[in-house]
Amino acid sequence: MSYMSDAQSFAASTTPDHPHSMGMVFQIAGSSSKVLIDAQRLGILGQDADPCVAMAGQVGSQVKMRVGASWLIASVRAMALDQATHSVIADIDFLGEGDEEPATGCIHHFRRGVTRYPTPGTDIFPVSSADMQQIYAADDRANVEIGTVYPTSDTRAALYVDSMLGKHFALLGSTGTGKSTSAALILHRICDLSPQGHIVMIDPHGEYGAAFAQNGAVYDVSNLALPYWLMNFEEHCEVFVTSQGADRTVDSDILAKCLLAARSKNRLADSIGRLTVDSPVPYLLSDLTTILQNEMGKLDKGTGALPYMRLKTKIDEIKADPRYSFMFSGMLVADTMQQFIAKIFRLPSDGKPISIIDVSAMPSDITSTVVSVLSRLVFDYAIWARDEPQRPILLVCEEAHRYIPASTSGSGQAVRKILERIAKEGRKYGVSLGLITQRPSDLAEGVLSQCGTIIAMRLNNDRDQAFVKAAMPEGARGFLDSIPALRNREAIICGEGVAVPIRVALDTLEPQRRPASSDPSFTDLWRQSGGEQDILARTITRWRSQGR
Repeated sequence: MSYMSDAQSFAASTTPDHPHSMGMVFQIAGSSSKVLIDAQRLGILGQDADPCVAMAGQVGSQVKMRVGASWLIASVRAMALDQATHSVIADIDFLGEGDEEPATGCIHHFRRGVTRYPTPGTDIFPVSSADMQQIYAADDRANVEIGTVYPTSDTRAALYVDSMLGKHFALLGSTGTGKSTSAALILHRICDLSPQGHIVMIDPHGEYGAAFAQNGAVYDVSNLALPYWLMNFEEHCEVFVTSQGADRTVDSDILAKCLLAARSKNRLADSIGRLTVDSPVPYLLSDLTTILQNEMGKLDKGTGALPYMRLKTKIDEIKADPRYSFMFSGMLVADTMQQFIAKIFRLPSDGKPISIIDVSAMPSDITSTVVSVLSRLVFDYAIWARDEPQRPILLVCEEAHRYIPASTSGSGQAVRKILERIAKEGRKYGVSLGLITQRPSDLAEGVLSQCGTIIAMRLNNDRDQAFVKAAMPEGARGFLDSIPALRNREAIICGEGVAVPIRVALDTLEPQRRPASSDPSFTDLWRQSGGEQDILARTITRWRSQGR
């Protein structure tokens, strides 16, 4: 296919009457259109001192065109050389439009979306750094600055906090791309803006405690003191019921009956009109085992003694295991629900708006239940506090693919259900969800598309890239093609949290505010020697006592 006539008319358009034109539009199709760019003109622009003009016409750069009194901005998605005319054919995606300032000719009042499309033959021009300042300038909404817009060195990239949190966000990136540091940077900026905020972060590797030592509260197995009776029935089943198939149904029915009886022994139960197995009413584990024992001795039961023995054995085992004492201790029987929620949700925050829940030292078989209880408490609190002055809560989930897996079978389904529900309904009740993951393709289907803002760092896996592309809005496709080519601590941000999709070089975080996630230097550490016996002795002591 030849574009000879287009190229000839284009040659005319680069006469002295249009000294800055770099090409023209020749095909319009909704969000995606095609432009013809003069290859010689690209070479000249590449020498420009302005880095934005020097990048003009390259994949990921922006171009502008005048339509009436407005400037239209588009990003370049793909390029090809037309052999017949030696011109470059580029696919573009429209980002938005701005008014022209009569005095300077610059763009101002930039907004997303296009009201009027250009016609074929319209000249296109490079976007300058001054234009970029106007396009990406933050408006009056509350925002935090997190870096500089690529390729400029001085245009600041802003995230609109209310829009980003109101519709959830996801931070994605392969291991080693600076994901943890970027998460810490964004959360630090939000905490600095809102020192009376309420943020709960699930930290599976124990790396964020160091980053938020000054402005956060860190809870781990030593001080979390999560009362076991806050679990609902489904979570009880995940912990206490060990059988599978038909036996699991029998065991669950017996547990439901005995759990309700144990809860009803508390004097709080008298003041509650309709007590259920899910009601967060304290009960004694010893009461539960006694009731199981008594039920097992009754003659009218329809099953044998085995289900009762299975449940009783598992409960006794957990009660006796010191690793579970942060949750199943006999000291956690008092009605501490108000104090626990106040502590975890930072109500009031006292200048420490973020609570880090370090689950790294917890037994792996109960971690998903702990995350489920905390997530459900966030959601249930928001539902039952609807008539009160609102205290929105942000729940940030690191390694989110562990807790919202694509698989609908196996263990850990309680946490999957509650996080999916928060993703779908949370914003109605003032609950925001932040998902951080290196494997977006392993997330449950639909969860990523519920995130209004997506911050994508480098992703090496083709399947992950395809998932992110499917979840991102149409106009960001040109940016997405550069995801595999991003440098460390660079990100593509698109969605509700930004005015238009942007590529950002993220700011450097102060050393004392960084998470403890830096990679070890093998060559340096393998040159060091001495003190190994003491290292082993201390490590084995901690190992045996299951504490840090």
